[in-house]
Amino acid sequence: MRSALPRFLLSTGLSAALALPVAQAQTASCTAVAAWSPATIYNAGDTFTYQNHLYRAATQIWNAAPTHCPSCGYYVDLGVCSSGGTANQPPTVSLSAPGNGASYNAGASIAVSANAADSDGSIASVEFFRGATSLGVDTSAPYGVTWNNATAGSHSFTAVAKDNQNASKTSAAVGITVSGASPDTTPPSVPGGLASPSQTSNSVSLSWNASTDNSGGSGVAGYDVYRSGSLIGSPTTTSYTASGLNAGTSYSFTVRARDNAGNASAHSGSISATTQAPASAGGGKRVIGYFAQWGIYDRNHFVRNLETSGAADKLTHINYAFGNVRNNRCQIGVTLRTNESTGEGGDADADYVTAFDASKSIDGVADVAGQPLRGNWNQLKKLKARHPNIKVLISLGGWTWSRGFSSAARPENRQAFVASCVDAYIKGNLPVTNHSWNAAVGSAGGPGVAAGVFDGIDIDWEYPVVCGIDCPAATRPEDNANYTALLAEFRRQLDAVRPGLLLTVAVGAGIDKIRVTDPAAYHPYLDYINVMTYDFHGAWESSTNHMSGLFNSPNDPSIGDIKLYNGNDAVEAYLSRGVPAGKLNLGIGFYGRGWTGVANVNNGLYQSGTAAPGTYTAGVDDYKVLKNKPGTVFTDSTALASWKYDGSTFWSYDTPEMIAQKMSYVKTQNLGGAFVWDLSGDDAQGSLINAVNTGLK
Repeated sequence: MRSALPRFLLSTGLSAALALPVAQAQTASCTAVAAWSPATIYNAGDTFTYQNHLYRAATQIWNAAPTHCPSCGYYVDLGVCSSGGTANQPPTVSLSAPGNGASYNAGASIAVSANAADSDGSIASVEFFRGATSLGVDTSAPYGVTWNNATAGSHSFTAVAKDNQNASKTSAAVGITVSGASPDTTPPSVPGGLASPSQTSNSVSLSWNASTDNSGGSGVAGYDVYRSGSLIGSPTTTSYTASGLNAGTSYSFTVRARDNAGNASAHSGSISATTQAPASAGGGKRVIGYFAQWGIYDRNHFVRNLETSGAADKLTHINYAFGNVRNNRCQIGVTLRTNESTGEGGDADADYVTAFDASKSIDGVADVAGQPLRGNWNQLKKLKARHPNIKVLISLGGWTWSRGFSSAARPENRQAFVASCVDAYIKGNLPVTNHSWNAAVGSAGGPGVAAGVFDGIDIDWEYPVVCGIDCPAATRPEDNANYTALLAEFRRQLDAVRPGLLLTVAVGAGIDKIRVTDPAAYHPYLDYINVMTYDFHGAWESSTNHMSGLFNSPNDPSIGDIKLYNGNDAVEAYLSRGVPAGKLNLGIGFYGRGWTGVANVNNGLYQSGTAAPGTYTAGVDDYKVLKNKPGTVFTDSTALASWKYDGSTFWSYDTPEMIAQKMSYVKTQNLGGAFVWDLSGDDAQGSLINAVNTGLK
């Protein structure tokens, strides 16, 4: 896997930055200086205002407020704003209903709603008033209340929005008129012909015949649709689509009519409609996607995106990346910047503390303050409710957080280490912790709160015996036996909780990584093995090459073990060591690796170059970016690899067409399926995951 990035990334020059002093309190001009934003990446020297102070960033950082860790030296406090301060601007609020000047009959139920936003924080609540009388408070968008049994007269409505720092703003008033009681007391006719003309895996379409009102009545105003006795919508037409449903599930529906005088008919006869069963992803093969913990920040990739892109319908498993292995335990509940030199790091904020608003939630329901399970893990739990066929695993380690495995796997540490992982991820016992900078959301965690989120554990130790991020210091022959014994201990403890919990691994695809372990000994403990058949070549090398070639090419100038860096040689190495083909999954990268300054010879292949500029990291970019870059796509029909070259810059990555060919290889070899790193790299239409899913059928 690529390096695990934390919630906020600090430059490698942080040690010098930490030595910078924090300025003593003084006044500073804040005129025309923008307020701090958690979405902005600040480079050393950038200034902003926060809570009426002027700050300067001491290093590259984002999404960590100056109050997060004042002693860490991330920022220099330049003083209290003497002018132009923008700290804690009040929120904005405006009524969206009812319309100004609208008329109603006495006894009506009137919906009162508002739009509210806060430029430098979040909305804590919106309170609605009729004159000086409070109609109620709403703490999550969309903001609204209902005034029932409206009384005759002229009425004025306002909304008061309050932000997370207690600043408030009152909307402009909206006036309405409520007429005396209507002489119409007769309800409209009961809607007939309720039917469901179509269904999907998560929605049911409904239609019915129009109702009529009594002669001289006030006229039909609309309809109320009920699912299992609960109101779910009030359309004005004779159709409605109930969405957000579970696949393969039966639901009952009724509908009633309302007239303009507020009279409601009896309910129609009930009908039952069943959502479609989930499609068989991958034609029975595994389709596994890694969801990156940190994708919710600069990549703006949320669990919700798996639903909107259609990816959730294509997946059989999701691996959540990553959990840290630290001090011979699974480290849970901390939010710390990653230190690649020590293995320190964590992001409890992203995991289960951050409160997502309705726009980022898979079901449109916002997290609330004090909710014990929030963040990505709550969203994954909601996703599983909609797609009960999907299994979710926690992936431990990864490139950045594998440093702790060697010690944790030792005989004296092994049992307690595994127990800590099972306790947190399977039993769901999470440390109670607060958000690292937004105290308003309250604490999260507690006994059993994450139970049911994860269906197993994926071990991504990079790498046993040979070194990974700790090169060149670490070469540990004892890791071989300890790796096998660690997997045996995981299997024993998982089975003790509940047979059927999954245990998987991600393994290196280079022969130098394979020959030093014993796949024949460890595979019996595993449900399947993800072979990382990508990152064979990249801009750490001075010459262009295929990042994820499926076969060896006689034209490849690589020598030694690197000559065998390709997907097929990796698969054959595991097969020859006794691993059943059905346990192996082929890895697909949803990103590419690139070089620039590449001579226009052989369409750029096997030519000298340096790391090409990337959106986040030099030499790397996501497929959704690469597909729109200039250049011509070329294919190596021998290696089965594709690249794009524009005469100077060379990007090696898999296109949907290349993925289709690789999926044919998976089927020909009778492999178990494919997995992808990572889902955030795909485009909004899910082009790559569609290619994986379709290619495996």
